[in-house]
Amino acid sequence: MSTLSINAQNPIVRALHRSGLLAEDLDYHLLRAAMVIIFAWFGYDKWFEAEIRGLLPIITHGPFIFWTIPVLGIRGTAIFLGTSEWTFGTLLLLGFWNKKAGMLGALGSTFTFIATFTVLPFVPDAWDAGAGGFPAMTINSAFLLKDLVLLAVSLYLLRQDVVRLTR
Repeated sequence: MSTLSINAQNPIVRALHRSGLLAEDLDYHLLRAAMVIIFAWFGYDKWFEAEIRGLLPIITHGPFIFWTIPVLGIRGTAIFLGTSEWTFGTLLLLGFWNKKAGMLGALGSTFTFIATFTVLPFVPDAWDAGAGGFPAMTINSAFLLKDLVLLAVSLYLLRQDVVRLTR
């Protein structure tokens, strides 16, 4: 008996199959929508000084973003980051209808999360000394760890858009 027919006999598999959760491209569309919401919210937060001041230890230690504070200042960095996030979010939103725009948004998203995730080894107080240090995370490292998932989603969307453009 094949694996497919064995799985088809499973009531949970049958119910999931009938539910529409297994619809082609559902994951792609859900991940794209989630990224649009995330970029809208992240971009919005950058317009508040408390947010950008809270991010100073992360920004100033990032191997790709450390330059923004000395060059742009705190307010300029906030505007730069917020505008970038809204731009990438808008491109990802347009990607529902235009794969070239979606690809550009996913590319910007990929660079965003490479820039933020690579800060992890350099952030002060990232590892809880009281718990023995690495791998015991503090809130700083936990905050950045989410960017690993967002980087993976960005790469997935980028791959999907490139594949769809080359068909």
